[in-house]
Amino acid sequence: MSTLLLALAAGGVVGLALGALGGGGSVLAVPALIYLLGFTPAAATTAALIIVTATSLTALYTHARAGHVRWRAGALFAAAGLLPAAAAGAVTGRLPQPVLTAAFAVVAALAAVSMLRSGGAGTGTADGRVRPVRAAGTGAGLGALTGLLGVGGGFLAVPALVTVLAFEMQAAVGTSLLVISANSLASLATRGATTAGIDWAVVAPFAGAAILGAWDGRRLAAKVTGTVLRRTFAVALLAVATLMLIDALR
Repeated sequence: MSTLLLALAAGGVVGLALGALGGGGSVLAVPALIYLLGFTPAAATTAALIIVTATSLTALYTHARAGHVRWRAGALFAAAGLLPAAAAGAVTGRLPQPVLTAAFAVVAALAAVSMLRSGGAGTGTADGRVRPVRAAGTGAGLGALTGLLGVGGGFLAVPALVTVLAFEMQAAVGTSLLVISANSLASLATRGATTAGIDWAVVAPFAGAAILGAWDGRRLAAKVTGTVLRRTFAVALLAVATLMLIDALR
């Protein structure tokens, strides 16, 4: 029962972050699966992809209905990241567990610092103009990150969409969910071995709670400024990254 409650609580927090910020869910899901629910790093990254894919698709539907998804730009980002995500996902199982943990911690810490240093929630235009070369390059990098570390990439996709494509925050959040879903599905397609060993009795309630949390997160985003949400999340993420790095180096 305690494991089920932990899975439900962690899933709710992951969904809240994903719904409010358009990303960050898997950055919290991976350490929760490792340290609270006893998953290995490789299994945790695969489980996180399953959870975040389900949650992202649900959140994408609500953002699309609100008109916050720029489909052309999102499709370009996603297409550029599909092959890198699949290739990186295929090699993840061959990497030592401490290396995966340390790499994840470093990426999470860099994302947290970037979010803390960012001055605003994005003031770009909403015209959805696509800069093909920059968008494709950024999308490929996000895809590789998704495949290797099991993160959807939303915590990097949102600022990338704001800076590279000059999206306002709401459009960046909505479009990032399309990118997250596509990259996660591509990575899962090459993770057959780790997918077979997933504990669905934990992952299923975790994913269900995350989906419900995403709906609350979207409502929260409408009431609280993007800067407050981003900085609060960044502080929590930096603390988690520090603990994971210490654990990996022991």
